[in-house]
Amino acid sequence: NSWRNLTLCRETIGYRRYTIRKGSRNIIFCIHPWQCNGHISHILLSHTLDERKLHCDVTLSDSGTLRTIRDVGWEKVMRHWYVLFFITFFINFTDAREIHREQSLYQTILVSESNFRRCLQFAVKRDQKNQTCFDTRYPKKMVFTYARMMMSVLLVQPNPRSILIIGLGGGTLPVALNELLPEARIDVVEIDPIVVEVAKRYFNFKTNAHIKVHVQDGRVFIKRAQFQNTQYDLVILDAFNGDYIPEHLMTKEFLEEVRDLLVPSGTIAANTFSISKLYDHESETYRAVFDTFFSLQYGETSNRILIANSESLPSRQQLMTRAEAWENRLRPYGVPIKNFPKAMTTRRDWDQSARPLTDQYSPANLLRNQ
Repeated sequence: NSWRNLTLCRETIGYRRYTIRKGSRNIIFCIHPWQCNGHISHILLSHTLDERKLHCDVTLSDSGTLRTIRDVGWEKVMRHWYVLFFITFFINFTDAREIHREQSLYQTILVSESNFRRCLQFAVKRDQKNQTCFDTRYPKKMVFTYARMMMSVLLVQPNPRSILIIGLGGGTLPVALNELLPEARIDVVEIDPIVVEVAKRYFNFKTNAHIKVHVQDGRVFIKRAQFQNTQYDLVILDAFNGDYIPEHLMTKEFLEEVRDLLVPSGTIAANTFSISKLYDHESETYRAVFDTFFSLQYGETSNRILIANSESLPSRQQLMTRAEAWENRLRPYGVPIKNFPKAMTTRRDWDQSARPLTDQYSPANLLRNQ
């Protein structure tokens, strides 16, 4: 309740300077505009405020937004009102320049560049969020933690021959999987044709004999694939509409359709989030379809990777053995694969009384803000 009296201010002078005020005391931290993207409403404040000292930390989500201010007890660091926070994650001190903007049927698509980092953003309403970032010096490197986390699926399905990816973004996942598994057939489904063109033009995405892009809605593609008796060893769900995962790609019925596309030993991996009340409902939806699944949360990101099998999941020892085998091949991508087995859990840490999301009940737009 002490936080209710705080005021958050902003000035833009090449960077954005934010000031938290409590009476006559100020705490200032500087955010590069490319990192922040103006998501002031996404700042989450702790409920602890001492009259003399403010105990907090500042971290960022992978989308580039200010994500948390947490209790960590920095009494010594924050004893003076003029403490200046330069978050070491920020290495860019010049404004990002916009190199492409285009309005599609679904969203505004932007590409910005700052020093050696190029980012794809989807803007819906007033928000704009990074979907993909690309390091022009190290093209293989996965910039976002969630993309690196997604490679944990190779510990469950180490040699998929057929892969379906719902959601293209800048093409980070299909490009990496094509390089790592050159004989695998990869189908990518992306609803927005402009996203496909931008990925090719600015993010080194290319189709070839093994990567094919299908411009249509992911659920429509899956229903048609069922009629054609098409099956996959691995299905990756990574669709994002600039606001959240599309609601019709979160329901129990949809996941059942995905499950039916899998070969008997097939695997599904989904990029979801670990914040808001959706955590409970999403988890219970996956449990209703797959019973047991791996949940991976890693580092400071709010992303969560869910991995389920059509058969039983591998043991912890199997995960560790496969991580050893993949370590050298994944090193150019910056993937700490050996750290993932210990973070992959089947523990049911959610409210199991939560109602599964269905085609008739999927209020994701309400739950994600709670």
